[in-house]
Amino acid sequence: MIRLLIVEDEEIVARRLERLLTSLLADRGPAIRRASSLAEAFTTIAEREIDLLFLDLNLNGRSGFELLAEAVSRRFQTIIVSAHEEQAISAFEYGVTDFVPKPFTEARLRKALDRVFERDETARDALRYLAVRRAGVVRPVRIKDVVYIQGAGDYAEIHCRDGSTHLHDKSLTALEHLLPSTFVRIHRSFVASLPHVEALRSEPGSRYSLRVSTGQELPVSRTRVAALREHLV
Repeated sequence: MIRLLIVEDEEIVARRLERLLTSLLADRGPAIRRASSLAEAFTTIAEREIDLLFLDLNLNGRSGFELLAEAVSRRFQTIIVSAHEEQAISAFEYGVTDFVPKPFTEARLRKALDRVFERDETARDALRYLAVRRAGVVRPVRIKDVVYIQGAGDYAEIHCRDGSTHLHDKSLTALEHLLPSTFVRIHRSFVASLPHVEALRSEPGSRYSLRVSTGQELPVSRTRVAALREHLV
C-alpha cells in the first residue's frame, strides 16, 4: 500500500487528481487523503504517515512553500502540481521529486510517478538545499556545505564543512535518491560529497578510507573502490 496526500483547494482538480492516481497506482493499493488548506495539510502530516505528497503552491491565497519546507524535511517525497511554472526552479532546489504543471494529463502524472520510484538525474542535480529540523524549526542546509552523510538507522546525520551536524528524518538510502550526482555512496553507512574529497587511502588488510575536507577518514567498502576511483579521476 502507498499512502498519498493531495493538498489542493480546487475541488474539481483534487477529484481528478485522486481519480487518476487511483488508476495509475492500482497495483500499489493507494490510500489517498485530501486536504484543501495549509492548516488541514499540516495537521494531516503531523498525525498520519504518508509516502507521497501532491502539493499545489497557491492555496486560498497562501503559498504552498510554507508547507514545502516542512515536507522536504520528512521521509516522504513531494510532487508539486501547480500552474505557476516560474516557481519550478525554486521547488526543485528544495528537493521535490517533480513539478507537474497545470493543466496536467494522465501521461504527465505517470511520468512523475516514474520519477518517484526511479529518481531523474535532472531533478537531482537541481537540488540546492536539504531541509532539516532543529528545535522544532525547519532550516535549509546548503548542498555545497555538506561534506558527507552518515546513516543513523531510519535517519541520517548530515555533516557540514563548518563542523555542524544535522539529523534528517529521511534515511541514508532515501536521501541518496535525492542527492545530486556529486554525492557518491562509499559504504553502506556513508555517502560522500566529491568536491570535499581530499584523498582515497589504502590501509593495511585490504581496507580503504576516504579523507574529506573536514579531516575525517571515512570507511570505503572494497566493492565500491573501483567505482569511486573512476569518480575521482
